[in-house]
Amino acid sequence: MKKIASLTMVLALGCAGVTMAQDQQRALTQQEIVAQLNQQGYTEVHDVDFKDGVWTARAHSGDGSRVKLRVDPLSGIAYPNKQVSRLSEADVRAMLSSEDYTHVHDVDFHHDIWTARARNSSGVRVSLQIDADSGRIIGTR
Repeated sequence: MKKIASLTMVLALGCAGVTMAQDQQRALTQQEIVAQLNQQGYTEVHDVDFKDGVWTARAHSGDGSRVKLRVDPLSGIAYPNKQVSRLSEADVRAMLSSEDYTHVHDVDFHHDIWTARARNSSGVRVSLQIDADSGRIIGTR
């Protein structure tokens, strides 16, 4: 009798595990994909369509570039057709201002790095390199 009860419990737990795994493997809906893309820094998301097992969309990246995206239907992770930044120029300027940089100018995005020129808190002119995803300053000269 104990063996039957144990076997029943194992089967019940196994079925619950399969159901949970199936729920976790559910493809995201169009609305969920748009929300995921917005969270990843994309704006003006449009032409969202499900093709060949992945979501596709068009949008503007954080740096203002127009991009075509392929989106993983399970995770919502976007794969743009060209390198983009999650941050906009305004985001970079605001971040530098909050870190006491002044006279910020020549803010540009190239090769997945933001660059800017500014004056640090001591008034010294500096050239900065900024991570395009986190906004962290990764180089100063």
